[in-house]
Amino acid sequence: MNDWLAAVVLGVVEGLTEFLPVSSTAHLLLAEKLIGVSGPTWETFTVLIQLGAILAVAALYFQRLLKVVLTLGSDPASRRFAISVLIAFLPAALIGAALHDTIKTVLFEDAWLMCWALLVGGVVLLVIDRIAPPARYFDATRYPVRTSLGVGLFQCLAMIPGTSRSGATIVGAMLLRCDKRSAAEFSFFLAIPTMMGAFVLDLWKSRHDLAVGDSAGLIAVGFVVAFVSALIVVKTFIDFVGKRGLAPFAWWRIVVGAAGLIALSRGW
Repeated sequence: MNDWLAAVVLGVVEGLTEFLPVSSTAHLLLAEKLIGVSGPTWETFTVLIQLGAILAVAALYFQRLLKVVLTLGSDPASRRFAISVLIAFLPAALIGAALHDTIKTVLFEDAWLMCWALLVGGVVLLVIDRIAPPARYFDATRYPVRTSLGVGLFQCLAMIPGTSRSGATIVGAMLLRCDKRSAAEFSFFLAIPTMMGAFVLDLWKSRHDLAVGDSAGLIAVGFVVAFVSALIVVKTFIDFVGKRGLAPFAWWRIVVGAAGLIALSRGW
């Protein structure tokens, strides 16, 4: 495939899957295999276009987040929300920093693990969508601290490639008696520090191997496409989940995971 078209395809995959409970990591790696791209240029590409997806969330929630920042000193609700997100972020931050190299060099190389995680995660989504306990919390900015910590602990499951960060946090929030809409929104808020931290760590760890010069144009295209795609997803996902639940994403995961396992069993 032409490199420019590959950049567009991967940018779309990153933007569409980063905030859906389907695992962007698994979809990006599978997409790279399908279109036949690899090497330092594309490793740099996949690291840097993540920032486009992160900025989409920051742009969409800019006014709400700015209000929180400006009123931290005067508004207890703003402080509680900021502390809530920070506490939810810390478990994954600590584990990710400690096990970064193992996750990247061992777990991310295991295609079987990734496909099984997709499939099993799909089944989990189907089950939780049906049997989650009655919701008690409906406002993502007013979760109790203990609930936020619980969601943060669930987020750590996403260290297993194929699990999905958003899937783990939404399922965790629902099990902790948050409704689907607020669970999805809290997942977006939590994504900002989590993804930014992962991005900075990836960038720092691979700083000596980054090859931006000749691929700057491709990265720019992927960045913009990821930003626009993620913006569309973030704007529509909460209403979609509120109306249709998690089942469509669950079945997608099951199909992709099963297809991956079949392909691997045939020597792909």
